[in-house]
Amino acid sequence: MTAPTIRRLTLADAPAYRAARLAALRADPEAFVTTAEQFAAWPAERLAERLAPDAPGVTLGAFLNGDLVGLLTLMREEPPTQAHRVNIFSVSVAPAARGQGVGEALVRAAMDHAHTWPGVTSLHLTVMDTQHAARRLYERCGFRVWGTQPDAVRRNGRVHEEHWMWLPL
Repeated sequence: MTAPTIRRLTLADAPAYRAARLAALRADPEAFVTTAEQFAAWPAERLAERLAPDAPGVTLGAFLNGDLVGLLTLMREEPPTQAHRVNIFSVSVAPAARGQGVGEALVRAAMDHAHTWPGVTSLHLTVMDTQHAARRLYERCGFRVWGTQPDAVRRNGRVHEEHWMWLPL
């Protein structure tokens, strides 16, 4: 099995990022709050803002054989009283790349990146109640559930909970 290459995405990756994110939203819509239709409507400028070198967050990409197969975004809290916290969101792995260590490589790269930001003491994320494999992945990486938000998301007549997880650094 080939190990994935993880790196920060740049503006040059915008077309691949758009395609990978849309594919993730379409493949597993219950995993995300954003819908494929909402994301597809994003103007190019908004996408560029997410991948710009001076963006407030960092989007990591996982590549296998040159193909972008995984995504993860890190965003540090802005208020000085919360700047010790970094949030992880928009995590996805293409169905064909699952079971190859891509998700764990992304999460561990995010942990390593967060360590480079002075003053960061914890990572935070949410995972939908339908995402059992993702929750197990986060738990393997040391994250723990600290709470569950009932009635968090309503989609297609179903009510979902979000599990809130954190990892002290």
